[in-house]
Amino acid sequence: MIAELGLAILWMAAALAVLQLVAGALALRPQGAAMVGVVRPVAVAQGLMVALAFAALVTLFVTTDLSVKLVAENSHSAKPLIFKIAGTWGNHEGSMLLWVTIMSLAGAFVALVERRLAENTLLATLAAQAFVSLGFYAFLLLASNPFARLAQPAPEGAGLNPLLQDIGLAFHPPTLYVGYVGLSIAFSFAVGALITRDVGPAFARAMRPWVLGAWIFLTVGITAGSYWAYYTLGWGGWWFWDPVENASLMPWLAATALLHSVSVLAARNALRAWTVMLGVVAFSMSMVGTFLVRSGILTSVHAFAVDPARGSFILVLLAIYIGGALLLFGLRAGTVTEGARFAPVSREAALVFNNVMLCGILGIVLMGTLYPLVTEAFGVKVSVGPPYFNPVSAVFALPMVVVMAVGPILRWKDDGARRVAPVMAVPALIALAGTVAALLAGVGVLPALGLGLGGALALASLLPLRGRNLRRTPLPTWGMVVAHFGLAVAMLGMASESAFSIERLAALNPGETRSVGPYKLTLDRIDPVAGPNWTALQASVSARYDGGSAVVLQPQARVFANPPGTRTESALLTRWNGQLYVVLGEEGEDGRWQMRFWWKPFVPLIWLGGLLVGLGGLLALVGRVARDVKRLVAADKIAFRRERQGR
Repeated sequence: MIAELGLAILWMAAALAVLQLVAGALALRPQGAAMVGVVRPVAVAQGLMVALAFAALVTLFVTTDLSVKLVAENSHSAKPLIFKIAGTWGNHEGSMLLWVTIMSLAGAFVALVERRLAENTLLATLAAQAFVSLGFYAFLLLASNPFARLAQPAPEGAGLNPLLQDIGLAFHPPTLYVGYVGLSIAFSFAVGALITRDVGPAFARAMRPWVLGAWIFLTVGITAGSYWAYYTLGWGGWWFWDPVENASLMPWLAATALLHSVSVLAARNALRAWTVMLGVVAFSMSMVGTFLVRSGILTSVHAFAVDPARGSFILVLLAIYIGGALLLFGLRAGTVTEGARFAPVSREAALVFNNVMLCGILGIVLMGTLYPLVTEAFGVKVSVGPPYFNPVSAVFALPMVVVMAVGPILRWKDDGARRVAPVMAVPALIALAGTVAALLAGVGVLPALGLGLGGALALASLLPLRGRNLRRTPLPTWGMVVAHFGLAVAMLGMASESAFSIERLAALNPGETRSVGPYKLTLDRIDPVAGPNWTALQASVSARYDGGSAVVLQPQARVFANPPGTRTESALLTRWNGQLYVVLGEEGEDGRWQMRFWWKPFVPLIWLGGLLVGLGGLLALVGRVARDVKRLVAADKIAFRRERQGR
């Protein structure tokens, strides 16, 4: 009953999306005044309907309704409740329903709260959002029905991929999807502004909070996903340049460029065409990522194994959305001017330079991700990994960091190098001294540059606070400082991990000891243990830091029955100066146990930095929203007073 109800509600939501699109289009016509009041309520109703459909699917997973095909293929009655709930989106159909749910709720929220846009532009934006949603409704209802029934209920479910049976599944995908869908809002804003020829500061100020919110969720989602892969896969790395990892990085790069561009447009009425194009590009990258993950053309631990027909459906959607937006941009290009001009040495110029660098990195990542797929189509298999991505992206990333250090202290419109040079003297000396010291210590060129520039950026990021009353400093300024400081912290963590990590492979009998970095590690014993839906062999390893007291770590090799599979459960011990990483391998023919140990100095700074970047975005968002609310309240008071005086 719940499945049929959920499917019916999903069809109703799709019908409301059609109504929202038609009403929005008619309301833009001179004779469409009657439709103006329809669009907002319909957008809200559509969001509520699809949320009910998603709630129905969650209920089916929680109750393990094995008459539903999706539940039978991706759940099991013995799974813990948290994984039953998270299993709702741990598959293709459920994750796409989550995508549409977030997209429609975001559109409903725009309809409820957005008051800064001109009415015509808002109506065009909501119509564009409905058009985007319709494609995904069609995809779900015609190609990926999450409520499909089995002819006969399954006796038991097949279970969830062991790699996904982790708390990370409950957090990482929804966070990323909110980011992706936020970019669909930015895309709709851009399309709406093009339709009404309303690309200006007011449009940018309305668009900026949505871009900022999407960027925050993407930042936190990528950071969480990196840490999830780091401790779950057992290979000791924090980024593999996996195609599906790249699929989330590319929208983030585009969103970062868009965020800076929309800020310039809002503040200085410049970069109009840049802002519109980046709005299209950012959503394009999220669609490209969706295609890569769901088309079946990738082999990855992250990818959904689905048939190519579904991938073709998404490719058609990508062509319609992005091709249509680019065509609209071409038709309206003459009306989108660049606005106010600025000098080569100015804050605007620094932001433009870094946007170009971000787009360069985006191009590098996109090319490296797609190139193996193209060559494989011609029968040639190639692998593109860190030897390509690291040095080539560094060509763009390192100059970007230098300009990022200088940019926030530059003045708008026009500035001079003579004023800035004395302020940047100390960060420059830190960059030079740190890089030279690292090179003399035998560190590679890229890690050495990362250490030097990371230290310089950490100090330079605080310079915008120089001479200010910190209590009265606006939250958006604090947000910029914290985000840039977080990036410096992450850079230092990445460079330290690359430069100073120590790995040891060992074959041990119980009682034997090995050293890695400052730690002495003793394998005490191997025990069988059991969890709610798995069994495991668990090692007890005593770790002593510089001869201190022992801390017991318990890495596991887990075995799952439903579905059959294994998963490495690494053990981590974190100190202020680094992290010990221990993995249990297999028992050798001689009875010794294979163990892998890593000492990774300052590696937690990578994820601490990512969280600081997200926190900086949150501070900026709160500050911007609070400022907008104050302006709207003040405007309402003025209008009310004028109305009373008129009476």
